[in-house]
Amino acid sequence: MHIQEWLETIPAVSIYLLVGLVIGLESLGIPLPGEIVLVSSALLASQHGEIDPVILGICAITGAIVGDSIGYAIGRRGGKPLLERLGRRFPKHFGPQQVALAERSFEKWGMWAVFFGRFVALLRIFAGPLAGVLRMPYWRFLIANVLGGILWAGGTTAVIYSVGIVAEPWLKRFSWLALGLAVLFGLAVTLVVRSRMKKAAAAAGTAEAAIPAQQSAPATVGE
Repeated sequence: MHIQEWLETIPAVSIYLLVGLVIGLESLGIPLPGEIVLVSSALLASQHGEIDPVILGICAITGAIVGDSIGYAIGRRGGKPLLERLGRRFPKHFGPQQVALAERSFEKWGMWAVFFGRFVALLRIFAGPLAGVLRMPYWRFLIANVLGGILWAGGTTAVIYSVGIVAEPWLKRFSWLALGLAVLFGLAVTLVVRSRMKKAAAAAGTAEAAIPAQQSAPATVGE
């Protein structure tokens, strides 16, 4: 059963709670389809008047901010060993390549990695825990967390809800075409992200291998 079809079978209150819970757990660091649930719920709200898009957006924002904050606290307390345990448990999400890409993003962008990480599936899972592991000052993390949560969760709800109202007649007529295009787009994005992760991990490995060689070179000359 499609997610949207399943959501149609449960009460509006349960949808609000489900969206907040799934997005909160995803932001905490558990790989769940938070964006898919949010998009499906917002689209459903555009087709069913009993689902209030404002309440839906508030629940999504709350889940995103609270989940990220809990993830930060867990990461700060668990440190690097936490990432290693997660890597063994979820190798597809917390493997060496994914961790290397996330760390490089944080080193380059700092608090902006938390903000923009909301819009990237991989970084959305990493943002809170990794910010804690890397000991980012909490006030900087909180600002990026709140602003990113509002813009991503609230903005996604508003955009999908508006598009759903406008496009509902078209989607009913060309539902299979829309689904096919969505699948192709998702596949293309996945391939691009995987390619970038591999390149980032390879670059990180090359840099780490070069450091010992640079350190040992002066000792050889001195002898």
